[in-house]
Amino acid sequence: MEPLEQYIRDLSSPEDKLLYELDRETNLRVVQPRMISGHIQGKLLELLVRMLRPKRILEIGTFTGYSALCMAAGLEDDGILHTCEVEDELEPLAQSFFDRSSHGRKIRLHIGSALDIAPLLGEIFDLVFIDGDKREYPDYYRMLMGDNGGKPLLRSGSVMIADNILWYGKVVQPVAHNDRHTQALLEFNRTVREDARVENVILPIRDGLNIIRVK
Repeated sequence: MEPLEQYIRDLSSPEDKLLYELDRETNLRVVQPRMISGHIQGKLLELLVRMLRPKRILEIGTFTGYSALCMAAGLEDDGILHTCEVEDELEPLAQSFFDRSSHGRKIRLHIGSALDIAPLLGEIFDLVFIDGDKREYPDYYRMLMGDNGGKPLLRSGSVMIADNILWYGKVVQPVAHNDRHTQALLEFNRTVREDARVENVILPIRDGLNIIRVK
């Protein structure tokens, strides 16, 4: 770990013991463990939830459940967090940690595509954390904003947080014709910037967060 990163960790609120264990289990048992949100980003998500005080949260991309647990920790007791994960083999690990957490009762884990699941939940979301398939980011945005002919899943004042928006710096490099991940992220970022219905800022935390507010 680089000295500056270590300094940030040391001078931020400590990582919860259950989250530390989940991080360790993810690194031991799961392919591409770097996809986990981790301590600093997780704490940021928790604090944003505490400040925004949403009642309904949608997470697109559960992975092993770290970010869901962080947001659930900041969620008030009457709040609900719906989290969608396409990889069914990750369900047992994530659910086991949800069951062990005092905040797990606020989490509803759904297995399948968020594009199919979210419109059927019957919710208007106050906060959405987007961390699913990067190739589908533009589709997630259109779904949430109601641009695909469906009902919008957001209201005025709702916030979206899109992760991995800088994609290891690939967004400012020449893009290969078959690099669908980077192409989709470029489309997503451009669409957000050009949409008069929202305002946004990109933060260079880890792999980049695009924080978007519906006007």
